[in-house]
Amino acid sequence: MSRDLWDVIVVGGGPAGLSAALMLGRARRRVLVIDAGSPRGRFSSHMHGVLGQEGVTQDEFRERGRAEAAHYGVEFAAGSVTRVEDADGGLYVLTADGESRRTRALIAASGLRDELADVPGLAERWGVTVLHCPYCHGWEVRDRHLGVLTTSPLGLHQAELVRQWSDRVTVFTAGLGALSSETEQRLRSRGIHLEPAPVAEIRGEGTAVAAVRLVDGRDVAVDAVFTLAAPHPHEEFLVPLGLARDEGPFGSFLAADTVGRTSDKRVWAVGNVVHPPANVALSIGAGSSAGADVNATLVSWDFDAAVQNPAAWPQVAPGDFWEKRYAESDRVWSGRVNRVLADLAPTLTTGRALDLGCGEGADVVWLAQQGWSATGIDISPTAVARASAAAEAAGLDAGHARFLVDDLTALPDKNFDLVTASFLHSPVELAREDILRRATAAVAPGGHLLITSHADFPPWADVPDDHRHRFPTPEEQVAQLALDEAGWEIIHAESRPRETTAPDGTPATLDDVVVLVRRR
Repeated sequence: MSRDLWDVIVVGGGPAGLSAALMLGRARRRVLVIDAGSPRGRFSSHMHGVLGQEGVTQDEFRERGRAEAAHYGVEFAAGSVTRVEDADGGLYVLTADGESRRTRALIAASGLRDELADVPGLAERWGVTVLHCPYCHGWEVRDRHLGVLTTSPLGLHQAELVRQWSDRVTVFTAGLGALSSETEQRLRSRGIHLEPAPVAEIRGEGTAVAAVRLVDGRDVAVDAVFTLAAPHPHEEFLVPLGLARDEGPFGSFLAADTVGRTSDKRVWAVGNVVHPPANVALSIGAGSSAGADVNATLVSWDFDAAVQNPAAWPQVAPGDFWEKRYAESDRVWSGRVNRVLADLAPTLTTGRALDLGCGEGADVVWLAQQGWSATGIDISPTAVARASAAAEAAGLDAGHARFLVDDLTALPDKNFDLVTASFLHSPVELAREDILRRATAAVAPGGHLLITSHADFPPWADVPDDHRHRFPTPEEQVAQLALDEAGWEIIHAESRPRETTAPDGTPATLDDVVVLVRRR
C-alpha cells in the first residue's frame, strides 16, 4: 500500500472535480483525481448551456478538462473509492483495488446515480428522448409535443418549466396524486393537457419516442418525455467520517456550505453529490470555489504549523537558508565527485562546463582536472569561498575552475558544452523547474544537459510528513524541461542504483534519477 502524502485527493473527474483540480494545480498543489469513469451526464451526447462549450460532446469536455489540469501537474488514477478513514494529520483514501493513499484534504465530487421510475421504455431512452432538464435539452425538442411524466410533487414545477419550450404539453399526473382544482386550473390556463391515468410504457422505434401508453390501453402521442429521477449520491465512502447531513426536497444529502465545506475540516463536497439540480456550469463554478477554498485552508495550516514549530520546516529564502547551512558547518558535502557525473562526463567531448548549485565545488574541480574549463554557481557565499579554496589547493587557476555567487537563474553566459545540476533539491522553496528550464538556454549546439536527482528520500531522512513530497520520475523530469523535440535528443532518462553508506555506517543503496539530453 502506498502511503505517499497528497495535498488534495479529488474523488470524481466530472465538471466539479476537474474544475477544483485545475484551481489547485495552478496553486502548485500536489493533486490526485480518482475517477470511476461513470459520469452522470454520460447518457447525453452533447452539453448545452455552458458558455464557451456549447454543443461540445461529453467526452471532448472531459478530455479537455483533464488535459488542462494535467498541464499544471494534476495526476489521475482510474478507480472507485470505497472508504475514507482518519489518519494522523489527514485522511486515508481506499480504492476497490486495495490501494490506500494519504491526503491532507479531500474533495468529494463523486456525483450521483439517477434512479428512474420503473416504466418500460424509460431507461433505454434516458438522455436521448427521455430527458430531465429543459435548460439542457429543451431547445433541441422545442415546439414539439412534449410529455411530462411526474413521479413526485417536484414534477409540477418541471411541468410548468417545460411549457416554455412548447405550447403542446401533456402532463401525466398520476405521480402527483389527486390535483386540487386550483392546480388543475393553473396548468390548463396555459393550454397544458392533463392525463391522470398511470403510465404503462414508453413506446417508439429505437430511442425515438412515439407515444406514451397508459394502463387503460390508450396511447398518447408525444415526441419526447421529461421526467425527474430519484437522485442517489455517490457518498458511501464517506460514511466512516460521520459527516453532518441536510434534508431537502430531493432527500438527505451531505451538508456543505457555499464553498463546499462539510462538517469535517478536511473534507469538501461539491457538484451533484450535494446539489442534484446543478448543471455543468454550476458544477464548474462550485468546483472552482472549492478548489480555491481548499488551497486557502492549506495555506493557513502551513502558516499555523510554521508558527508552532519553526524548526520543523524553515520558511526562509533559499539563499539565507543555504548560507546559514554552510556557515554553521565545517563541511557539508563529501568533497568527492558525484558518481553519475564521473560515469558520464568521460563519454562527452571536453569543452566549457557549467555546474548549477556547485556547493563546495567538488564536481567543478573534478571536471577541471579532466580537461574541462568549468564554472560553478551557487547562492551561498560560504560555499563558493570553499569551492575556490578547493580549486586553489588542487592547483587550478580561474581559467580552468572559477566560481560565482549568484541566483541560479542568472546564467553567466551561454554556449556551454555541458551544463550539469546534481541533486538540486532544497528543503526550502527553490524554483527548481524554472532553474533547469532556463539552463537549457545555456547549452551550446551539440552540447549536453545532465541532471542527477534523488528518486526518493533516503530511508533514514527525518522529514515532516506534510512536506514529504514526491521527487520527479525520469519521464516527469524530461517533461518539466519543456524541450522542443526537434531541437533536442534524449540520451538517458532513467533511474540508477548507487551504493552508499548510511549515517549509522551500514551499506545502503539509493536510486538516482538521471537525465542526459543533447542539443542538436
